[in-house]
Amino acid sequence: MYFSPPQDVPTTVYARLPDQFRKKRRNAWTDANQRGAELDSFLEGPRFDRQGNLWVVDVPHGRLFKISPQGEWTLALEYDGEPNGLAFHRDGRAFIADYRNGILAFDPKSGAVEPIMPRRYSERLKGPNDLVFAKNGDLYFTDQGQTGQHDPTGRVYRLSAAGRLECLVDTIPSPNGIALSAAEDAAFVAVTRANAVWRIPLMLDGGVSKVGTFIQLSGGVGPDSMAIDAEDGLVVCHIGLGTVWHFNRLGEPLHRIRSCAGLGTTNATFGGPDGKSLFVTEGATGQVLRAELPVRGATLFSER
Repeated sequence: MYFSPPQDVPTTVYARLPDQFRKKRRNAWTDANQRGAELDSFLEGPRFDRQGNLWVVDVPHGRLFKISPQGEWTLALEYDGEPNGLAFHRDGRAFIADYRNGILAFDPKSGAVEPIMPRRYSERLKGPNDLVFAKNGDLYFTDQGQTGQHDPTGRVYRLSAAGRLECLVDTIPSPNGIALSAAEDAAFVAVTRANAVWRIPLMLDGGVSKVGTFIQLSGGVGPDSMAIDAEDGLVVCHIGLGTVWHFNRLGEPLHRIRSCAGLGTTNATFGGPDGKSLFVTEGATGQVLRAELPVRGATLFSER
């Protein structure tokens, strides 16, 4: 099958982590993930709240930042953890996929942090990476840890709004970003070490079946996190390639969004006045990039 080449889309710098928050440090995370390099930050998890503030996490240093519409950065939370992903609940709380502590919830009003799912059957999780809410409040999240093709035991969980935890798949070589189709009849998972996006059909009885590869990529490190547009298209951040791919609902490539900064394109979310602006965290340089697309983002649970 022949696909037309994807259209190139440029990016600009929307916001840069201020120097006051940049202090290079080495810790257990940088030893494991950056070969002991000293980092001042590694940004992930961009999400907008109802007030129009953009939130991002800083993985190695356990920080959550709030960026106002005027571009002002506020350190909203600093704690002993490694936050990878962020998703807002309809009630205003920020749910965090924390590699070290499991699933947490942060209340921006009170500043309180509470554990939601630190472990399963007394066993610690491998290391949660990303999460997404369904329309009914169920929470889907990936449990990546250090899995890969040498150890294809990464997991995808569903935590129901009533508190029931189910493991949907436990044979994934490095599950990273996760997104739900518009009909919520499938979950898409960025499988970083396989350089692919898997499609997980969600069956009528709540189970899964016929899991397969939806998109096969090449180069870079692999797909990181993702977003869904209003036409059921998929936005895929390709870390190590400095690229964000935009596919239609059939998996055909539409756009290649090129980083104007580094190669660490980790995560993306839609926003802007018409919802057609894509905001991308560039982890390596501590910046948020912006690109314009012809389609708006899908409505999130927090916006309903």
